[in-house]
Amino acid sequence: MLGKFFQKPEAEQDERVPPGQYLAKGFPVLTYGETPEISTREWQLKVWGAVEPKTFTWNDMMAFPQREFTKDFHCVTRWSKLDVKWQGIKVTDFLEAIAIDPQATHVLQHCYGEYTTNVTLEDFAREDNFFAHTLFDNPLPPDHGGPMRTVIPHLYAWKSAKWINGLEFCNEEKLGFWEVNGYHSRGEPWAEERYSG
Repeated sequence: MLGKFFQKPEAEQDERVPPGQYLAKGFPVLTYGETPEISTREWQLKVWGAVEPKTFTWNDMMAFPQREFTKDFHCVTRWSKLDVKWQGIKVTDFLEAIAIDPQATHVLQHCYGEYTTNVTLEDFAREDNFFAHTLFDNPLPPDHGGPMRTVIPHLYAWKSAKWINGLEFCNEEKLGFWEVNGYHSRGEPWAEERYSG
């Protein structure tokens, strides 16, 4: 299995590959439950909670500056993929368009298919985070989270929510699906924050 699908990092890649990770030769797909199929015409992103409520359509998101991102991607199941090429919208550009309560400390990401995952507002509002709609120059396919997902490169990939459709801003931490089921509340790869406890 290691030689066919995964390989050990080369010495010069050690600074980019967190402990305990192997490099994927492809781009594996891991999903709990069925894969939602949402058209861009029906897709929406709602924000609520400790923020002025607002709903964004696909066209609203396409009106934001569109940027290219090349980032490494680290899955909690011990594989990494380097230099993944995406296009999308910077989270920081998006956050400028909404009115967040100064008391807000966390964001619970909600997705089509009822998946959720939590991040601190500090982790969410980083410059290198983005909403992705394009992968390797093609529309983001449903099995990778299309039509749109978040990508939070500095945390394990389960924090990069596929099929994103809502952001709940909170004044305290609310755990998401995997966090309730024993995964770490933050998920930082270099600290190997895979599981709670």
